[in-house]
Amino acid sequence: MFLGVDWRRWREWPGHLAHLWRTNLQFRTILITVALTGAAVLVAGLLVSFVVGNGLYQSRLEQAYRDSARATTDAQKKLDASDATDPEAVENLFLQVFGDVKNSTATGLVASFRVPGQGIDPGAPVGVSTFGSGKDVITADMRKAVKSSPHAVFAQSVALPATDGTTRPGIVVGSQLQLPTAGRYELYIGYDLSDSEQTLLFVQRTLLVVGLALLLLIAAITYLVVRLVVTPIRVAAQTSRRLADGDLEVRMPIANEDAFATLARSFNGMADALQRQITQLATLSQLQQRFVSDVSHELRTPLTTIRLAGDVIYDQREDFPAATARTAELLHTQIERFDTLLSDLLEISRYDAGSVVLELEPTNLVRLADDAVDDMRPLAVTNGSELRLEAPGGYFEVDMDARRVRRILRNLLGNAIEHGEGGPIVVVVDSNQSAVALGVRDYGLGMSEHEVQHVFDRFWRADPSRKRTIGGTGLGLAISLEDAAQHEGWLDVWSSPHHGSHFRLTLPRTPGEPILSSPIPLAPADAPRDDEDRPIGNELTGNRHDVDSDGNRGERGGRNRRGGGRGRRGRGDSSGGHGESASGGQGSTGPVSTSTGSTRGR
Repeated sequence: MFLGVDWRRWREWPGHLAHLWRTNLQFRTILITVALTGAAVLVAGLLVSFVVGNGLYQSRLEQAYRDSARATTDAQKKLDASDATDPEAVENLFLQVFGDVKNSTATGLVASFRVPGQGIDPGAPVGVSTFGSGKDVITADMRKAVKSSPHAVFAQSVALPATDGTTRPGIVVGSQLQLPTAGRYELYIGYDLSDSEQTLLFVQRTLLVVGLALLLLIAAITYLVVRLVVTPIRVAAQTSRRLADGDLEVRMPIANEDAFATLARSFNGMADALQRQITQLATLSQLQQRFVSDVSHELRTPLTTIRLAGDVIYDQREDFPAATARTAELLHTQIERFDTLLSDLLEISRYDAGSVVLELEPTNLVRLADDAVDDMRPLAVTNGSELRLEAPGGYFEVDMDARRVRRILRNLLGNAIEHGEGGPIVVVVDSNQSAVALGVRDYGLGMSEHEVQHVFDRFWRADPSRKRTIGGTGLGLAISLEDAAQHEGWLDVWSSPHHGSHFRLTLPRTPGEPILSSPIPLAPADAPRDDEDRPIGNELTGNRHDVDSDGNRGERGGRNRRGGGRGRRGRGDSSGGHGESASGGQGSTGPVSTSTGSTRGR
């Protein structure tokens, strides 16, 4: 750990940088700005360096041409003015001129060689050079060019040898001299460019420092500008989150008169409108809940009196004429149904008021299911259905509200009997490490995708023209959903037209612990399958399925699965699907929540 950074974990840095790139607008903007500015500074620096270097070189090259031309002219004048003819005098003259040219240069690097191809002259002076170990800097190509053009001047960039064994950048300029009686000689003068190189390096270092300073300055300016832009956005996001969390009084601060101030005023206006609407809706919801509760309570006393009177008339129906006796039976049935509906409404009001408290007790779900099956068997026989209980697991006791779970079972069984079309009804109980579950499978008409979406709505029917045959109130499945949610459990449904439905109740094995998975698959093993062996049908999974204050659902996290060889649902008439609950006649007095709950996506 150094400077707060664990350098041993450097392999994780790319991942952290990628996360920072995705989540931090300031970091992304600064990095892009610095990268583009750096590229621009680099291109500008290279261009300036090239222009300056080329300018320095051309300047020194022109100077070298002038100096070389002057030295060559002076040397040729001295040669032309001499009348030396004997070899010794010519040799002395050659050395004198060579010395003068050497003394006229700052580097002292001079070389002169007799031009090849003039024939053998024993009296001609031997070529001399002060380039030392660097005599190879005069290339064969340059000598060839100087030889071919006696009156031209040539230059070439070379690496001049230094006294310490290194090399220095330089220029060699070549021309010809005419020596009396000895012929033509090549003259090469070396010019050192080290000072120009130092100037170029200084310019490059200056450009580098200025570029880095410019990058830092632009990064700082970008940070400040982006901060000015991002801060109001962050404030708006935080204000939105607080509004979503229920703090309806929070507002965005307005400091200036710029675009962000306009945004803040618009946002605050929207928040005011939302607050008014939510307050009105909350007030209406409370009035509605209070009305339902008050009406239910007020109806309880007259209903009790009517029920007592109806029981007296019903008990004496055998003494009445046939038509009157039938009327007494109908009156008794409707009073029973009205009493059940009133009980459901009272339970709804308790859920709406948030006053529902579970009475947990150790309960064996298999035994509870067996009792419910026995209670519902006479009704199943009447409708031509066979009830079967299969329990591969779940024989241990789990803390639950037995009364509410029993109500869920009776509602599911009553729903299956009414819509099972006389087919068998299978009840399965199983368990795993995190949950215990119960499934009710029927082989009736089944439901379409639209019907599955609304199966838990209050008072909803798949087919409004279809009558309730066992006296349900239309609240049974909605009540069952809320009972399951109160246990922090799931109530899911799978259905396929003409292949029946499967309702699954999953409860946590330990209250308060999360359910990792349900021990019972939602799509039954005998469900129709597509070409890829995937179950065909419609699913609605989750705990509350987003029930709103009116008992209906809006957007939900549960999903609908459509099977079939190419993703098509099974076709068929979906009328008479499971749009009904079976609370009536079954002693159902369950609650329905009016709050929006989260759904469990699969």
